[in-house]
Amino acid sequence: MTYRELSAQALAETDYESFLTELERALTNGRRDPNAVVQETLTEIYFGHSNTETDQLPSAARAVIHTFDPRNVTTEPEYYTDIDTARYSDRKPLIWLWQMFDRSPLGQNALLGHRFRRMLSPYIFAKVGKNFKCWHGVEWSFGYNLTFGDNVVVHRNVLLDDRGGIDIGSNVSISDYANVYSHTHDIYDIHKVYTPNTKIGDGVRLTYHSTVLAGVKIGNNAMVGTGAVVTRDVEANHIVLGIPAKTAKVKATQAD
Repeated sequence: MTYRELSAQALAETDYESFLTELERALTNGRRDPNAVVQETLTEIYFGHSNTETDQLPSAARAVIHTFDPRNVTTEPEYYTDIDTARYSDRKPLIWLWQMFDRSPLGQNALLGHRFRRMLSPYIFAKVGKNFKCWHGVEWSFGYNLTFGDNVVVHRNVLLDDRGGIDIGSNVSISDYANVYSHTHDIYDIHKVYTPNTKIGDGVRLTYHSTVLAGVKIGNNAMVGTGAVVTRDVEANHIVLGIPAKTAKVKATQAD
């Protein structure tokens, strides 16, 4: 099933394009600190303008404006000892902008949201193929260990934990509330963390609320059923269900 082609009114479409073009230029042309650009942009999104006189605002409102600046924020991945601080720092302003955009009225608008996330994604992730489509509420760990092939759709409230790396192939669909991990803890020493790479092959479908654990390889055109927990590799064309996930059916191939 393909998506319907939808659009806003002409003036809105013009303003959407201007917003994205001007924002990308400000973030990437090297003339301004991206942290300052993000703070200004988020202030405009949430307050309607960027000329707020902070000394005239109550303390809670001042705290909000300070929080729009990524330099005044810490994220969970920054506390991980395996983080590459230089690579993450380069991405952090854009990650914070993405997350706060998603929580705003603009982020709930798919007409703008898909284009906004597509604009930011090449600056955050290791690789992003053609026609990447991401709905709101998607989270990840570092970003720099995450790759997407062509024609990937990531739906609402998905978690992509790329601490050890997640490679996602082409023509992949990841449904709402799915979780994909690439780190795990030792059963005896919780502070000992393993970070094996997780691979999602071409044409894979991860359906609603499914979970893929660290180090798993899912073969091309496989499908993970709703609520399934994948603890071991899945062969190509297999449909797996349950906890732990087991093969319930094998898709017929064209040769069959």
